Amino acid sequence: MLKLVKTSIAIATLSLLTAGHAQADVNEALQNICTIVKADDKGELRKKMKRVESDYKLKLQDYYTGVSCGGDSLIRTAFKANAIEAGTLLVKKMPKSQLNSPEEDGQTLRAWVSEQGLMDTPLATVLNERI
Repeated sequence: MLKLVKTSIAIATLSLLTAGHAQADVNEALQNICTIVKADDKGELRKKMKRVESDYKLKLQDYYTGVSCGGDSLIRTAFKANAIEAGTLLVKKMPKSQLNSPEEDGQTLRAWVSEQGLMDTPLATVLNERI
């Protein structure tokens, strides 16, 4: 019985250490994603997303809320940088339910875009078609 308890504790400790290391690796892998979005580099963004998905089994919706570009989400950053190609890719990869849900400040993307006066942009058209 004591061996079972010791083994369980050892496995749990090892799992926690591995999970912490994996989290650091994901953060490192996503380190320059904001720069890629601002540069409107769709090809590099696609490669980055595929790499994170294959290496860590994470899709965009899994890490989207955890990435902040100067306090803004990835899609808001694309709007501000007029990054149409990268923003379109992000909008198309996100589930509709998450596009309609409020972000950290309590506003949905559509409300934020309207408030910022960006409803006439091509990216807003893509967003409205998707929602």
